[in-house]
Amino acid sequence: MAREARSVGRPPRLTVEAIIAAADRVLEAEGADKLSMRRLATELGSAPMALYHHVRDKDQLLLLVMEAHARQMPRPELPQDPRERLLETAVLLYELLSERSWIVEVLTGDDLIGPSALWVVDEMLGAAIEYGCTPERAVFVYRTIWFYIVGNLMIRVNSARRRARSGEPAYQYGVIAELSADTHPYLASVADRWSEFNTLDSYREGLSAVVDGLLPARP
Repeated sequence: MAREARSVGRPPRLTVEAIIAAADRVLEAEGADKLSMRRLATELGSAPMALYHHVRDKDQLLLLVMEAHARQMPRPELPQDPRERLLETAVLLYELLSERSWIVEVLTGDDLIGPSALWVVDEMLGAAIEYGCTPERAVFVYRTIWFYIVGNLMIRVNSARRRARSGEPAYQYGVIAELSADTHPYLASVADRWSEFNTLDSYREGLSAVVDGLLPARP
């Protein structure tokens, strides 16, 4: 009995859209550090060199993925009051980034950004200027809020990863629990609730305090 001929399937045709989708999967599952052309080629069942016909390098790939996410960002109706508009835009930015931890990692380089997300920056600058800031001060206001958001999220992301790897509570909790009231009276007084206080979702309250501290006082 003759053996049946076995058909060999062609690898799927590479497109920029397919590459972006595959990169997004790797980024969500493994983070920006694990993304490489070789890793992406494995995900796509292709050769690494084939990817370079569509994307120049990893930086361009990251920009393409971020831009794809930026185009999907909701653009809600914002408050008319400039202080409230600034706060609500900052909260929106925080919440969107908290859902995509790999973007936070990429943005800490401070040189890659999806152009379609720049309306958020424009809204924040406009709100600060409308409140009474000079353009120079408005940029300072935006940058300070941005540093608060990124710093807050990076600490949360790295802390969660470390705990996931070790399977143990954060090391600091054990250290603080053993502090003496004689040497560290204030820390010792909250030691039994330190973990609880550190995991509170207080980003909105923090952003509100940052915004109020940055905007000029009104009569």
